Amino acid sequence: MSASGARPLPARMQAAVLYGREDVRLEAVEVPRAGPGEVLLRVEAALTCGTDVKVYRRGYHARMLVPPALFGHEASGVIESVGSGVLDFAPGMRVVAANSAPCDSCAFCKSGRQSLCDDLQFWNGAYAEFALLPARVVARNLLPLEPHVSFLAGALVEPLACVVRGVEACRIAAGMTVAVIGTGPVGLMICARAIKLGARVIAAGRREGRLEAARRLGAPVVLEVAPGDDLAALLHEESEDGRGPDVVIEAVGSAETCEAALRAVRKGGIVNLFAGCPQDVAIAFDAQRLHYEELTLTSTFHHTPASVREAYRLIASGEIDPRAFITGEAPLPRLPEVLKALAHGSEGLKTAILPQA
Repeated sequence: MSASGARPLPARMQAAVLYGREDVRLEAVEVPRAGPGEVLLRVEAALTCGTDVKVYRRGYHARMLVPPALFGHEASGVIESVGSGVLDFAPGMRVVAANSAPCDSCAFCKSGRQSLCDDLQFWNGAYAEFALLPARVVARNLLPLEPHVSFLAGALVEPLACVVRGVEACRIAAGMTVAVIGTGPVGLMICARAIKLGARVIAAGRREGRLEAARRLGAPVVLEVAPGDDLAALLHEESEDGRGPDVVIEAVGSAETCEAALRAVRKGGIVNLFAGCPQDVAIAFDAQRLHYEELTLTSTFHHTPASVREAYRLIASGEIDPRAFITGEAPLPRLPEVLKALAHGSEGLKTAILPQA
């Protein structure tokens, strides 16, 4: 029987399958069964994200999936069934799952750098009626949802966990000027977190709807950047003394904006190339300035079990309002059109895909 006891588990389900570049199809596939240590999740909400849009445009992801493959990785829902050996979770529990889990035994894990785990295990398949969670994810990165946390809010935990790490790496403190390049969902979450820490945030982007979202979050300076603008010069002008921001976080993922971030930051400042560029992209920077002005250049990839839990705390406590970043809802059959719109310039932020609708 299902978790509700009302009906048996169906043999097949609707799921999104990625076949290649801008080719996502809804298909009837076999419902997986939970093996030892595993959990079968009835997906209530799966969020679109920038990574999924990039994968949709490119048709693959070098680390996470090889087409044809189940797709999507930000999900919350209700446990449908559990495999043998699962003691902390039971059918009917409301939960949110991160999309990976470290091994906790390699040198990187032992040194506290689980995002660099030599055997980081990913799962995909959030855009489906049911999702099978691997045993390691169940053991390390599956969290119960408190009654007041909605499924939509819970599904935001994974991307926010990445933001938590990125902001922590920048050592942001009250009174600093922080420039965030890029006003997509992740860039806006970075803005929200930096504002909460007391920073004066400069949000720079191109789409008016997203710039307006930055204003609603409380960014005191919002820059609309047109093609051909000298972004570094604009950020210098908007810093309080004209010397540039204390911290610049690049959340676009292009060589142009990465180079602008490096030119914009003030002496002694920190640049976080957060977004990650496509393969084989090279970035030019002034090595002499990097040395003599003691700039810190860093980048943060993915999340850790600790940042997943901190992200959940921020959502559950109300410090981060997920409604600021989720701008639409759609049933599962509409996923292909939602991804197509996002890939071709939609003003929307995140869309909640509701497989049970």
